[in-house]
Amino acid sequence: MYTMKENCSIRKVANFLGKRWTLLILLELYKGKGKSKWKRFSQVKKSLDNITPKILSARLKELKIEKLIEKRVNVKEFPIKSEYRLTGSGEDFINVIKNIKKWGLKWKKKNKKCNERDCKDCEF
Repeated sequence: MYTMKENCSIRKVANFLGKRWTLLILLELYKGKGKSKWKRFSQVKKSLDNITPKILSARLKELKIEKLIEKRVNVKEFPIKSEYRLTGSGEDFINVIKNIKKWGLKWKKKNKKCNERDCKDCEF
């Protein structure tokens, strides 16, 4: 019998990407006009119905550790705000998410509106 090894690359990636909300957070940071746009914590939270601040904070920390996103603290405004954006690695991972979308449209979820637009321009 085969057992997946602890250091298997797929297992390691699946361990953090398989957590609830992770892919949606990455996609939310990808959305919008302009390359690598910074988004505040509150903007990401508002766009993701039902995510708790605690879970969002935890996932953002994990994604930062994995170097898929970067964080900056804006001290020029009050209250001080944390902002996030995709790194090069995170932007590259968006292609994986787009392939998941293509697979879903082909085999599982027919959605004409989704099929006609880039995830960056998605409004629903």
